[in-house]
Amino acid sequence: METSDIVARIYKREPSNRLTLIHFQSRDGVFREIPDGIPDSLKEGLLKIGIKYLFSHQEESIKLALDGKNIVIATATASGKTLCYNIPVLSKLIEKPESRSLYLFPTKALSADQSTGLKNLMEVTGLNKQMHTYDGDTPPNIRQVLRKSGSIILTNPDMLHKAILPHHTKWTQLFENLDYVVIDELHQYRGVFGSHMANVMRRLKRIANFYGSHPQFIMSSATIKNPGELASKIIEDDVEVISKDGSPHGDNYLMVYNPPMVDAQMGFRKSVTFEAV
Repeated sequence: METSDIVARIYKREPSNRLTLIHFQSRDGVFREIPDGIPDSLKEGLLKIGIKYLFSHQEESIKLALDGKNIVIATATASGKTLCYNIPVLSKLIEKPESRSLYLFPTKALSADQSTGLKNLMEVTGLNKQMHTYDGDTPPNIRQVLRKSGSIILTNPDMLHKAILPHHTKWTQLFENLDYVVIDELHQYRGVFGSHMANVMRRLKRIANFYGSHPQFIMSSATIKNPGELASKIIEDDVEVISKDGSPHGDNYLMVYNPPMVDAQMGFRKSVTFEAV
C-alpha cells in the first residue's frame, strides 16, 4: 500500500478537529556540471564514487568558495552539504600541498562520520595527506603527527579553545597555512553557547592573522530562518548565503494529532504514544 493511501485512510477515519495533515509535494533535483577550477584528480575521484553531477546548491557553494567568499549553506538534511566544503578544501590541498584546514563539529559522533567520508574521497583522489580527528581520545603519538603535518584537522570548539589555541606555538604549521575553517551544524551555536563560539572564532582569527594567514569560512546549517545573520555574527565578517535547495525528495506527509479527550473538565486526553500506535 502506498504511503499516500495510508495517510488518506487515517485522515478519513479521524475527526478533523483532532488531526491536521500537511503534504509536502515531491521535488525533482536540479543538477549542474562540476564547475571549472576543480583539479582533474578530484573530478576523477568523484566519478569513482558515482558523482557525475552536483546539485545546484552544491555547485553554487563551491563556486563561491573557490572565489574566496565566506559562505553558509542552509539546505535540507541529506542534501549533500558535506561536498560543499570537502571539494574546495581538497581542491586547495591538491593545488597547494602545504595548505591546512580546520573542521569544527559540535559532537564527536559527527566528527567520526565526516572523517570516514572525507578519508574515502581522499583515497579515491589519490591524495596522500594526514587527516585525523583531534579530540580527548586522540593518542599522543597521533597528536604530535597532526601538529607537524596534519593537513586537515577534525575537532570541536572545546578542543580548539582548550588544546589548540592556548598552545599555538606548537601548531605553527597549521596557523601559518590555514586556508579554510569549516563549521558544521552552525544552528547549534545560539544563545550563550553561540556567544562563546563567536569569541573562540575571534581568538582563532587573531592567532591566524598573527601567523600571516587569513582563513576562509565555510559553514553549514539546518534550514533556519536567519542563517546569514547567525553566520556573520559567529565569524564577525560578511557571509554569502546558499539556501535554495537543489536536491530531490519524495512526497512527505506531516500529521499533527491531538488525542481524544478523557476528562473535558480537567483537560485530560488519552496517551499520545498509545493513540499514535
